[in-house]
Parts: sequence; C-alpha cells; structure tokens
Amino acid sequence: MSVMTITKNNFETEVLKSEKPVLVDFWASWCGPCKMLSPIVDQLAEENPQIKVGKINVDEEQELAMQFQVMSIPTLYLFKDGKVVSSSVGVKPKQALEAMIAGV
Repeated sequence: MSVMTITKNNFETEVLKSEKPVLVDFWASWCGPCKMLSPIVDQLAEENPQIKVGKINVDEEQELAMQFQVMSIPTLYLFKDGKVVSSSVGVKPKQALEAMIAGV
C-alpha cells in the first residue's frame, strides 16, 4: 500500500475512523533526519498491508502538529481505533519501527 498524504481535511476519516492501524509520520521538507527516515516509512507501507501509512507535513498542517504536541521531527505516531498506541521520535532503524507496528 502506498503512503498517503494526511491533512486536517482527511485526518478524521483516514486516521481516527480507520479500520486498520495507521502509522503517521510528521515531517518537513527541510528536515534532514526526515529525509533519512522517509524511505524506511515507504518500505513499511509496502511491506505491511495490515496497516495504513500516512505523512503529515508539519509546515502545511501546523494545527495537527500542535494538536499532537509534535516538538521535534520526524515523529511517528501509531494509531489504533482512533487513539495513539505508540510513538517514536527521531530516526530509528527499520527493525525498531517493525517492532512498533508488530505490537498492534
């Protein structure tokens, strides 16, 4: 499954009301660590059809970033049944993120 762009307009539908767990990547185009993490997030989306994966650009969606108190990027949140069940800040190896999503 490909990575979707999440905005405040589709957040409720795609994340909060999703039947599947959703991994959300808060990122920005100017963020070096975000660029390092992006291919890993893309791989997770392709290799794990049991979850949805979305990206939120913090520059374009400041309201969502503030709502979830994103203080540094990249920040990943894993949502299940509309609630955050796990989170990760900074660049992590693929195995750590796989372990995070294996828990749902």
